[in-house]
Amino acid sequence: MKSVDQLVARLQKGDDAAFEEFVSQYEKSIYHLALRQLGNTHDAQDAAQEVFLRVYRGIRHFREDARLSTWVYQITLNVCVDMTRKKARHPEAALVQTDGDGGETELEMPDESYAPEPLYERTELREEIAGALEKLSPEHRKVVVLRDITGLSYEEIAGVLQLSEGTVKSRLFRARDKLAAILRDGGNKSARKASKISNADIGRAGR
Repeated sequence: MKSVDQLVARLQKGDDAAFEEFVSQYEKSIYHLALRQLGNTHDAQDAAQEVFLRVYRGIRHFREDARLSTWVYQITLNVCVDMTRKKARHPEAALVQTDGDGGETELEMPDESYAPEPLYERTELREEIAGALEKLSPEHRKVVVLRDITGLSYEEIAGVLQLSEGTVKSRLFRARDKLAAILRDGGNKSARKASKISNADIGRAGR
C-alpha cells in the first residue's frame, strides 16, 4: 500500500515518470475491463485512452482515503457507459467509397487478426463465454468481469459499484447462474457442458 501511496503522491506532483509507471501497471486491466463492457478492441482501446486522460486530469482531486484501483475502475466503467450512450445516440454509418460514376461501395473493415486482443477469441469455449457475457445485463456483466476477470475482491467490487458486499455476492451468484444458463442454451458441445465451466475459465476468457 505504501508504494501505491508513493505513486499517487508522485502523480499528484505531475511526475511524468510516475504516470508512465501508472500506465504500465494498469493498462492491461483497464483494457480488458473496457473490452468486456464494450465488446470490441477498437472501442476498448479508445476507452483506455480516455481513462488515462481522466486520471491524468483528475489525480490531484483523488482522495487519499480511497483505493487507487477502485477509483480507476470506477472511471473505466463510467467511460464505458458514456461511450455506450454516445454510440446509441449516434450510430456509426458504414464506411463507403464513391466510384467515378457516383456509385458507392461499402469498404471492408480492416483485418484485426493481429490486433492486441486476448487470445480467448481463438478458441471455441472462450468465444462462447465472451458471447454469453455480452448477453448479461450491464449490472450482472460488471460484477462478473470485476470478480472473475479483473480479479477484484468482494470489498473492492463493493467500492467500485458502490454496493454492499452482500449485494455484490448475491448479484455475482445470480450473474454466474444466468451465464451458465446462456451457455447451456447455446446448444453446442461445450455449451452443453456449461455446468463444468469454472470461474477460472471465465477469467481466462478475458485475458
